[in-house]
This record gives sequence, structure tokens and C-alpha cells, in this order.
Amino acid sequence: MKKIAILLEDLVEDVEFIYPLYRFMEEGYSVDVLAPRVGEFKGKKGMTFHSSKRVDPEKTNGYEAVFIPGGYAPDRFRRDKETLEFIKNMYSKGKIVAAICHGPWALISAGIVKGKRITGFFSIKDDIENAGAVYTGKPVEVDGNIITATDPKAMPEMMKIIVTMLRER
Repeated sequence: MKKIAILLEDLVEDVEFIYPLYRFMEEGYSVDVLAPRVGEFKGKKGMTFHSSKRVDPEKTNGYEAVFIPGGYAPDRFRRDKETLEFIKNMYSKGKIVAAICHGPWALISAGIVKGKRITGFFSIKDDIENAGAVYTGKPVEVDGNIITATDPKAMPEMMKIIVTMLRER
């Protein structure tokens, strides 16, 4: 069974965590919720979520994709060396790396956006451009194995693209 990793930290945008979690499960994928520690995390809107495993940059081989939700969690992801190494290793191995809203902050800190077409929430446009990427502002953007989206309204289109790419592998 193909496996997907979804990253989790405190103040994640609740819907950007829940929607892909259940959408991947609906497609029959095994989903691991990875975080800097195993335990409980609070969403931005007050929901409680649990991580199933600690993120380990050496354990990327079992995953087909990593999904990075937004909210304020990406600011925390970018402070965690193991999380950034995990993202970088997934990217380097050609796995799907998907980020929504403020999620591209983690891609920036992982050092994988230079020269790429990236979208994200409009308030991080300067961060994306300053990292050497081209900010497109489109609802969803695909550049190689990186898929980015602006906000929850873009999630249906984003998830269709991710699922299609996973099926084609």
C-alpha cells in the first residue's frame, strides 16, 4: 500500500490538515501524520490533532508524497532541522512535495524553491520571490514534483492533481 506523509505542528490550519488526510485515506493510501514529536497538537481553529510518528529525515523511502498544510504551523516546521531535511530528501528523491497557504515557507527553508514556479497565500509572495522562486499567484501551481496552492478554496483542484500524479507513478 502506498504511503503519504502529512506534517503536523501547533496552529496548523485545521481544514488544510483534515481535507488532505481524509482525501488520501479515501483514495486508499496509508497516511502517517509526522511531527517533531509524537503527541497532541492544537489547530488554529481549536481542533485537536495527533501525530502518529516523529518525523525522521532518514525514513523517506516508504512515502510517495509529503503534504505540508498551512496556518502558522509552517513557521514552526521551518525551525525544525529534521522536518526540513525530510522535505529536502523527499524532493531530492523525486517524491511529490505539496504545500498550501503558508506551507511554502517550509519549502523555502528546505532550500528547494530557487528557480521554481510557486504559489501560496498572497502575504508570503515577497518571501517566495526573495528565495529565488517565481511567485505565480495562481490557485494551484505545479513545477516538477512540487505542487503548491494558495488557500482552502484551491484544495479540491490541488488534491485532484496530487491524486492524478500519484496514480501515474
